[in-house]
Amino acid sequence: MKVVVVGGGKVGFYLSDTLLEHGHEPVLIERDHKKCQRIANLLDLQVICGDGSSLDALESADLAHADALASVTGTDEDNLIICELAKRHFKVPRTVARVNNPKNVDVMKRLGVDIAVSSTDSLARIIEREVDTAAIRQLMHLNRGTNSLLELTLPKDFRHNGETLMALPLPEESIVMTITRGGEMTIPRGSARLFAGDRLLVVCKDTAIHELGQVLGISSGEGRGKRRLPL
Repeated sequence: MKVVVVGGGKVGFYLSDTLLEHGHEPVLIERDHKKCQRIANLLDLQVICGDGSSLDALESADLAHADALASVTGTDEDNLIICELAKRHFKVPRTVARVNNPKNVDVMKRLGVDIAVSSTDSLARIIEREVDTAAIRQLMHLNRGTNSLLELTLPKDFRHNGETLMALPLPEESIVMTITRGGEMTIPRGSARLFAGDRLLVVCKDTAIHELGQVLGISSGEGRGKRRLPL
């Protein structure tokens, strides 16, 4: 999943770092040259020195082909403008804005921001849940929001077609509860086989949803495996 992150402060740095570790492809835009250089030295990602509220900088980040934009600058007004540009000029499917003043959350949403977040801790998880797993429907949050009950349909080009559950490298933090095929629901065991078009109910830890999607061919992304240092 490609995510353009605007703002290279602590929030933008750790958000980009987390997205990298989860196998996504963040591109970071920051106007401060010193921050850009430091981030480029610490993280394996494209860093663009420029004003995130300018069309030139957003074009340089290839925003038109991004799955999401997250504007996490320290100014709510800038975050709103950047999200509006992403929607209006680049047709980005999802925009996420950091809201420094919680009173602005409702205003942001009314003005077209898809996701307005006043708590920075959950930004990466929200982006993964709302964007990367667009083909995975969340039916219910479990265990105070750390796990979810998911519904998904295996794609037509399911690369593990006909293989058994036990043969699939599913994340340990996930359990396939039911398989529905041809209108009939079964509670599977490890020997149950999966086929394209099957509808699954899965209980999964939120941090493993991206990996689950990768295994089932619903999402993509290559992990980098490189540990990064904080600013």
